[in-house]
Amino acid sequence: MSKYSTASRRPSSHPYVVLATCCISLLLVTMDVTIVNVALPAIRRDLGASVGGLQWSIDGYTVVVACFLMFAGAMADRHGRRRTFQLGLALFSTGSLLCSLAPSTGALVGFRVVQALGGAMLNPVAMSIIVNTFTDPRERARAIGIWGAVFGVSMAVGPVVGGFLTQHVGWRSIFWINIPIGLAAIALSARFVPESRARRARRVDPVGQLLVVLALASLTSGVIDGRRLGWSSPFIVLAFGVSATAIAMLIAYERRRVDPLLDLRFFKSLPFAAATLTAVIAFASFSGFLFLNSLYLQESRGLAPAAAGLCTLPIAAALTICSPISGRLVGAGHVRSALVLAGGAIAVAAFLLVDLQPDTPLARLIAAYAIFGVGLGMVNAPITNTAVSGMPLAQAGVAAATASTSRQVGASLGVAIAGTLAGAGIRVAHSATFAASTHPVFWLTVGYGSAIVMLGVVSTGARARASALRVAPLLEEAKSDGAAGAAPLVVEAK
Repeated sequence: MSKYSTASRRPSSHPYVVLATCCISLLLVTMDVTIVNVALPAIRRDLGASVGGLQWSIDGYTVVVACFLMFAGAMADRHGRRRTFQLGLALFSTGSLLCSLAPSTGALVGFRVVQALGGAMLNPVAMSIIVNTFTDPRERARAIGIWGAVFGVSMAVGPVVGGFLTQHVGWRSIFWINIPIGLAAIALSARFVPESRARRARRVDPVGQLLVVLALASLTSGVIDGRRLGWSSPFIVLAFGVSATAIAMLIAYERRRVDPLLDLRFFKSLPFAAATLTAVIAFASFSGFLFLNSLYLQESRGLAPAAAGLCTLPIAAALTICSPISGRLVGAGHVRSALVLAGGAIAVAAFLLVDLQPDTPLARLIAAYAIFGVGLGMVNAPITNTAVSGMPLAQAGVAAATASTSRQVGASLGVAIAGTLAGAGIRVAHSATFAASTHPVFWLTVGYGSAIVMLGVVSTGARARASALRVAPLLEEAKSDGAAGAAPLVVEAK
C-alpha cells in the first residue's frame, strides 16, 4: 500500500503546534511586505534609489508572490504540503540573506524576487495545512480566526520593527530577522507537521502560469513607469497591450482546461467574486497608504525611522482588536456589517488626510492611522471566510491561494498607483511639495473604501445568495472530481 493511501491517514497529535508553525510562516511573509516600507528612505540614501526603484523594491516582492501563489498551492496539493512548505521557508530565508547583502537597487529587487518565490510557497500552503489539520468546523473556524489575527498584527507591526532596526542597526537588519525565524519554522514543521497532499491534485498549467506572470508584471511596470516615460511612449503602450492580451488569453484558455490554474466557474458566485475584488481593493488601499505615509513621516516631517514606525502603531492596535471582532461578526452571519464597517473606516481615515500638510497635527495622523487599522482589521475575516467556505478540501491549497493572490495583486497595484499619482512631489527627498502630492492618492483611497461598502451590500443580498446556490453544483462536481468527500486528506505517517 502506498504511504499516501487513504488507510494511512492520521491527523496531527499536536494541531496547535501545527497552527503555530503555520502562523510563523505567515508572520514572516506578511511582515516582510510592510517592514521594508519604513526603511525606504534609508535605502534611497544608501543605494541612491529612485522612486521607481523604491516602488519595485516593494512590488518586486508582491508581484512575484501574486503570480505564483496559485501555482504553489496546486503543487503543494500534488507533491506534498509539508515538503513545499519547507522548501518555501528555505528559499525565503536564503532570499532574505541575499537582500541584506544587496550592493545596488537592482540587486535588491532581484533578491526580493528570490524571497518572493519562497514566500509564494508559504501562505496558501500553510492555510491548506490548517484546513486539513482542523477537520471539526468549529475548531477550524477558531484556527482561521487565530490565523487572521496573526495576519493583521504582522502587517501592522512590520513598520514598528522595521523602524527600530533601521535606526539602531541599519536597514539591512530588517532582512536578518527572517533567517532565525525561518530556520525555527523549518525545524518545527519537520517535527510536528504531517505530510499531506490531495488525493487527486490538479495538473500543472504552465501556459496559464506564464499568462498570469505576463499580465501582472507588465501591468505593474506600465503603471510604475508611465509618468516617467510618458503614457503614450511605445514601452508603456506595449506594457499595457501585453497585459490586456495576456488577460484575454488567460480567460479564454482557462475556460477550456480540465484542471485550470484558476477555475473561473467559481466567479459566477457573486459573493466569491466580490470577496476577490474586495481583497484587491482593500490591499491596494493599505499598500499605497503605508508606502506614502512611511515616506511622508520621515522625509516631509523629518521623523527618525523608529519614531515613524511607532506612529503606525495605532494600525497594529486597531487590527489586533478588530480582527477577532470581525471574525465573530462573520461567524454570526453578519458579513455585510463587517464589510460596511471596513469600507467606511478606510474611507473616513483617508478623508482625514486628503489635505495633508507637513505640519498636520500628529493627533490627527494618529487618529487616521487607528481608523484605517479598524478598516483593515474588519475586512480580513469576510475575505478569508468567503474564499475557503464551500471549496473542496482536496483543493484547499488552490482555494486559499485565491484570497492570498487577490491580496498580493492589490498590494502590488496599490504601491504602483500611489507612486504614480503622487508624481514628482515624492521623487526628491525632503521636497516641500511632498505632502500636497499625496492628496490625489488619499482621495482615491476614499473611493476604495466606498467601493468596499458597495461590494459588501451587493454581495450579501438575495441576488448574491441565489448566485452562490447556482454555483453549488459546480462545487460539488469539483469535490467529486477531487475525491474530497469522505477522505479529503491523505497523510503520511511519520
